[in-house]
Amino acid sequence: MSILRPAPALLALLLGMLPAFAGTPATERGPLQRPGATAEDGTQARVIVKYRSTSGLMQALSATSAATGNRQVRPQHAATLGTRLGLPMQDGRVLGERTQALRGQGLSSSALAAKLRLQDDVEWAVVDERRSIRDIAGGTPNDPLYAANASISPAVGQWYLRAPDAAVSPSTSTTTVVSSINAAAAWLTTPGSASITVAVLDTGVRFDHPDLTAKLWPGYDFVSDSTSAGDGGARDADATDPGDYTITNQCGSGTAASTSSWHGTQTAGLVGAATDNSVGMAGSGRNTMVLPVRVLGKCGGSDSDIIAAMYWSAGIAIPGDTSTPANPHPAKVISMSLGKAGSCPASYTDVFTALAAAKVTVVIAAGNTNGLAVEAPANCSGALAVAGVRHIGSKVGYSSIGPQVTIAAPAGNCVNTTGACLYPILTTINKGTTTPSSNGYSDSTDISVGTSFAAPIVAGTVALMLSVDPTLTPATIAAKIKSTARAFPTSGSSDAAVTACRAPTATEQLECYCTTSTCGAGLLDAGAAVASVVPPAAAPPTTGITVSNSAPTAGQSITVSASNATANGGRSIAGYQWQITSGGAFAAFSGATNAASATLVTSAAGSVVLSLTVTDNAGATGSASSTVSVQAAPVVTPTAAPSSGGGGAMSGAWVALLGVAAFALRRARPV
Repeated sequence: MSILRPAPALLALLLGMLPAFAGTPATERGPLQRPGATAEDGTQARVIVKYRSTSGLMQALSATSAATGNRQVRPQHAATLGTRLGLPMQDGRVLGERTQALRGQGLSSSALAAKLRLQDDVEWAVVDERRSIRDIAGGTPNDPLYAANASISPAVGQWYLRAPDAAVSPSTSTTTVVSSINAAAAWLTTPGSASITVAVLDTGVRFDHPDLTAKLWPGYDFVSDSTSAGDGGARDADATDPGDYTITNQCGSGTAASTSSWHGTQTAGLVGAATDNSVGMAGSGRNTMVLPVRVLGKCGGSDSDIIAAMYWSAGIAIPGDTSTPANPHPAKVISMSLGKAGSCPASYTDVFTALAAAKVTVVIAAGNTNGLAVEAPANCSGALAVAGVRHIGSKVGYSSIGPQVTIAAPAGNCVNTTGACLYPILTTINKGTTTPSSNGYSDSTDISVGTSFAAPIVAGTVALMLSVDPTLTPATIAAKIKSTARAFPTSGSSDAAVTACRAPTATEQLECYCTTSTCGAGLLDAGAAVASVVPPAAAPPTTGITVSNSAPTAGQSITVSASNATANGGRSIAGYQWQITSGGAFAAFSGATNAASATLVTSAAGSVVLSLTVTDNAGATGSASSTVSVQAAPVVTPTAAPSSGGGGAMSGAWVALLGVAAFALRRARPV
């Protein structure tokens, strides 16, 4: 795999024929061409093979596994196949229970793959291709390079993250942008979460960059080819980018020398540069963490290394591979800015299936083929492929196109052919030409442009969506990104000859107006995509009040209870609060007032108004009220003395007389 770039010869010819500022599609400065593997080596074969489950080789492997009790016995059949074919062969990396890489000598990779396909044991065999990098790099953050400023370069700052159609020129110009992703609106919904990790499969990273050092997990180095690695070639836990510079002919006969790209540092910064720290730039994923995974070195990287890294990045163990330690920081998003022309190899089928099952979204740059077809693996089923657009929203000249593209995002463009680039993608970089030097940022002179840089911007947006809802599946994420995309513009180019993009053919097409069949569903709108994940607010809880006696007599106690208290949206009632809002002189609560029922003691006649507030477990509240009319206690009247009229009871005078007579009789008795 290699970096996606336009054909250098054609680009040089076109640029040499045009004035410095012509405004035509051909004037677009594209990615610098980096060397990748050229023609196949006719003596060193590299293939990936998958064996049939019913094959003799796999049955023998299963028998060995059963006999030894070792379920980690892995497919390593180079010796057997080499004997059959009469070729010296070596086992390569294990990529699955029935999949491995193989190396052969004395023939080309295509020739070995063809021979292996004829074997009854083999389900498929494909060339282990080399792919290379694809470049040509909660509120408004205070990072100084984020905002437009005449004192920085580029003067438009990080134009690609701000709201579309917003003025980006620090002068009085009315220059506007159409394709900016509106990340600021997304950050108002969520600042992202450190619990979400984006794995950046690239050239490694400079861990000492001040805008990255606190945002990186340790990662891993999967580059196994010693010549390509530049650091010895052994797989290890050091994902540091040592530099991928090359000398003349290093990547094949006729390939030019190149300086180090620091490509992984650039793509990592676009995802997760430390944001709102008053230093440098902002990352699209804001608080998102980055897992650097090194898969590319000098002249690119092999499919077998890339596929193994994809499994590892997601935390998926490869059966039989006991040499690679488990990933302690599994990623929910994988960002890859690498590729090569051609259809999706069969070797990627299983890994995309496994990643989809693990709910891991894979974002891949579509390629920089000047309007030719989307490259592999961006054209694989399951990939979220990203095309590149200019600041005005038209397809940037170098971007690949086709029906496999999911969405379009800013990729950087210059408009002018000489002088300071006007709309590059500002990102983190190292300034060394070969080995590491000082860290810094790309600018209008040291430019970063390419679909390599559109892809991590989308990956950062996906991370923001997952920070709102970590359960989202790759299919749901792709659907929401597409449904919230803004429509492609159909005008705006300085060249009146620009027309709608056509389906890719063998003929290049540079700047054109995107359609939904060539550049994806539309322009990425990060704010809308993140907002689409936020569930609608649940209705507040409802309740009523039941009173055991709504007209008690003063002095009586009554019970008041919450009735039909209901939480909505799958929530539950978490609290109750009773109050007397009027008539506190006539009654008072006795005991707790924070339960589903309470006791009210009345004291005097009057009207008492009660209120109840219920709260659900999300903090939403609902209320109800009820009036209790306290009645006065009945008055007790004393009983009246009996009267003398009507032959009734004796009067007081008669009572007195009878008393005197009784006394006299007692004294007259004999003793």
